[in-house]
Amino acid sequence: MPQFKLKDVSSLSLQLGDKQEVEVEGVDGGKVLLVNIGGKITAMGPKCTHYGAPLVKGVLTKGGRLTCPWHGACFNGQTGDIENAPALDALPVFKVVEKDGAVYIEGEEAAIKSGRRKPNFKCGTSGGALADKVVVVGGGSGAIGAIEELREKGFTGPITMISNEGYLPIDRTKLSKALITDHTKIQWRDDEWFKSGSVEVVHDEVVDVDLANKAVITKSKERYVYAKLILATGGSPRNLPVQGFKVLENIFQLRTVHDAKKIVDAIGDKGKKIAIVGSSFIGMEVANATAADNDVTVIGQETVPLERVLGKEVGAGLQKLLEGKGVKFHMSAGVDKAEPSGSNPSKVGSVHLKDGTKLEADLVVLGVGVAPATGYLKENKVIRLEDDGSLKTDENFLVVGLKDVYAIGDIASYPYHGPGGQGNYTRIEHWNVAQNQGRIAAHHIVNSTLKAAFFTPIFWSALTGQLRYCGNSMNGWNELVLQGNPGEGKFVAYYCKGETVVAMASMGVDPAMAKSAELMKLNAMPSKTELKGGLDILSVSIPV
Repeated sequence: MPQFKLKDVSSLSLQLGDKQEVEVEGVDGGKVLLVNIGGKITAMGPKCTHYGAPLVKGVLTKGGRLTCPWHGACFNGQTGDIENAPALDALPVFKVVEKDGAVYIEGEEAAIKSGRRKPNFKCGTSGGALADKVVVVGGGSGAIGAIEELREKGFTGPITMISNEGYLPIDRTKLSKALITDHTKIQWRDDEWFKSGSVEVVHDEVVDVDLANKAVITKSKERYVYAKLILATGGSPRNLPVQGFKVLENIFQLRTVHDAKKIVDAIGDKGKKIAIVGSSFIGMEVANATAADNDVTVIGQETVPLERVLGKEVGAGLQKLLEGKGVKFHMSAGVDKAEPSGSNPSKVGSVHLKDGTKLEADLVVLGVGVAPATGYLKENKVIRLEDDGSLKTDENFLVVGLKDVYAIGDIASYPYHGPGGQGNYTRIEHWNVAQNQGRIAAHHIVNSTLKAAFFTPIFWSALTGQLRYCGNSMNGWNELVLQGNPGEGKFVAYYCKGETVVAMASMGVDPAMAKSAELMKLNAMPSKTELKGGLDILSVSIPV
């Protein structure tokens, strides 16, 4: 195995729990991250394989979990394996050798340059026993998380993924943040990748599940028999049930690449009047993405944007940041109707608010939430949907009352055991959450005796700066501890229920979110009183 010298490293003097990024001599642009875990020093890829965050700025626990400072991807610090979404590729690990007053790593130059390692996915079971077949319905984050984890954990049975989107799994988070219109630019894996793992990809729409005969039925009247079924159909954007919104053109929802393309085509050469209905994350991200070259107005029912999730103080600060980019806001507002354009009556021309305000609009984008995409199950005689259209699951994401059927992502209500959760059934619409749930379901399929490990829900948003969020406040919070100034884009906000921090949000203070996520996982988050006293989360050590 080739050896490469580490620049300016003469001995292995890294302290326990420390990490250091170093250059690799003889490899153009080559770097590795040295970590000391339990007294053993290992070299590994230096950047998160998700978006390339420098892992030297991440969080390393005493137990050896290395967490990305940006979006919460976790890696095993000894093996480089993935332990948490959203990264799909693991980190390469290199043996460290100390000799002749210098330190070397052993490894292939290509692995050092790439800084990533693909999961064990190849599988030759093109046919396979139907008795083992897994069918995954959906083509999003949860689906790819489940499929890749099945193969990574040694599942060799046949896998079929059925998606109605018309393309392979994409990084959906980039749709509202950047309005990407070419699916190949945000596609996680290509056709050859799925073929290499003997995964059958079907572009069709599931319309029902025959539980008695263990088969799913598609719109094209095909039947796909399963041994295990993973439902991962995500969310459906809500419409606005008021005059004009269902009949006028240039009124858009945003869920798919096709939606993003319609919006971008409508914007055309820029300079458009864009009305965004909804002041939660999708609406705010679209406003941020389109503000530079257009006249953008956000309409929200809350007193400030994102008030329900982030509270008034943080929401007001984020509103101020977007106003600095030229975005206008009409808050505490209700939409009365949409009226047609005078020049083209088939298209929208204005949005009218309940207080009489008329807002001219060349196009309208709806960001009024999503509902679980479970319409195909509504008439099913066996499956029971919850009041919100979701499916109730256990900790392994097995649907309660059903055998061999799992539900993950936006459609799953599962027992949440994070801070303040108390095992209450909770539905979380986060990209990371869906992928982690897919991994847990895959683990259970491969080995049903394994206990599902808790993961802290993580979310991020592009709102002039990068907002990061972890935990969950769906079960309520009653006090906000705020450090910093949201209006200046640098703050940490802690959402508390009694003395317990149930969630936190930050901007411009990395890796505060990653540190908090690890502390929440270990039930070691500081108390409300400690944080109100000015305790800096970055100064808190992780106990294990």
